[in-house]
Amino acid sequence: MAQPKFLQYHTLHSYPAALLNRDASGMAKRMRYGDAVRTRISSQCLKRHWRDPKDEMKHEYALHRIPNLETAVRTREVVDRRVMQPIRDAGGVNEDVLNAVQQAFHVGVYGDRGASRDARQPLLLGLPEVEFLQKQAKEICNNNAQDAAKARDAARTFFDNNRQNFQTMREQLSVDIPKGRHAGVEGALFGRMVTSDPGANIEAAVHVAHAFTVHREESESDYFTAVDDLQTENDDPGAGFIGDSELTAGLFYGYVVVDVPGLVSNLEGCNSTDWQDADRELTATVIEHLTHLIATVSPGAKLGSTAPYGYADMMLIEAGNRQPRSLANAFREPARPQVADAAKRLSEHLGRIDDAYGAKELRRFCSLEKWEIPGAERLNLDGLAAWVADSIRNGKAE
Repeated sequence: MAQPKFLQYHTLHSYPAALLNRDASGMAKRMRYGDAVRTRISSQCLKRHWRDPKDEMKHEYALHRIPNLETAVRTREVVDRRVMQPIRDAGGVNEDVLNAVQQAFHVGVYGDRGASRDARQPLLLGLPEVEFLQKQAKEICNNNAQDAAKARDAARTFFDNNRQNFQTMREQLSVDIPKGRHAGVEGALFGRMVTSDPGANIEAAVHVAHAFTVHREESESDYFTAVDDLQTENDDPGAGFIGDSELTAGLFYGYVVVDVPGLVSNLEGCNSTDWQDADRELTATVIEHLTHLIATVSPGAKLGSTAPYGYADMMLIEAGNRQPRSLANAFREPARPQVADAAKRLSEHLGRIDDAYGAKELRRFCSLEKWEIPGAERLNLDGLAAWVADSIRNGKAE
């Protein structure tokens, strides 16, 4: 097969006695699918853990360990903590000047509501962009070190003259860094939306579905107590604290799509139509890391009390050029909460799709058991990650 345009990841992950993703009330997230309520893990939760796994620098395949790849930070505090704080720490600038520039930069970076911390939305900024802002702020402060009014006017003028200030950053940074990587690997993978500067928006190259249990929800209330170590016989009897929390168990179907031309474009700064002529080595490396992360990084709240760590029971990857399609309908009718039953359902549904539309994707899978999946060869995770990376690197899937 020629260079595939789309990669599709289908996974089965099982977790016992956990609370992987909570809603606003502290309960497990849910959704109704078919005629049953399922436990759900949001795409935002999944992406957060993949791009920032626990002890990320210790994880062999953490995205931040890829050499020569810019990183990013998502925050509403970038002006205070990354732009202005280094200038404050260096000294020599009047505090009124620092405050004036800081206020102007809040509005310039976060938009008209940026002056209010509570009104700001966390914004994803690549470290090259943060360094650019810090450099501009430092120059303004140094040129107006004792005059707050002039410093404020200079900061406002900078943003007024560069209404599309992220575009200005891209133009000035492009000499050393491909434009598509200014927002860091996180932006290249999962996209970015900037309401104050639509020109800074980045189209996501990795599309992530909400994972859901292939069976009906299974949950219970966990009643727990905490013992007061200093309690004596003269104190009121009973526990020092009594509480309850929800715990769930489930086998989750996950689905991820990688738009390969989009990812090459975001990482290399080329037009998506020119992706086949671009250098794809970095994209291949990113895909190899992402494959390991999807299979081995677990989401989860209550880490200390539930240890919700687990690897995928099965991961199927398809490489092809047609519009992707989920295999979620294999579980519209709830399956039994058993991996073998879920894998059988998935394989049978995939076979029906092949019968109706033709089998035009190349497939490889990793699994704990030797299941039969239509047209798919079984590999271990290292082999699977290498196969999908080579399909990007070599320009064809085999």
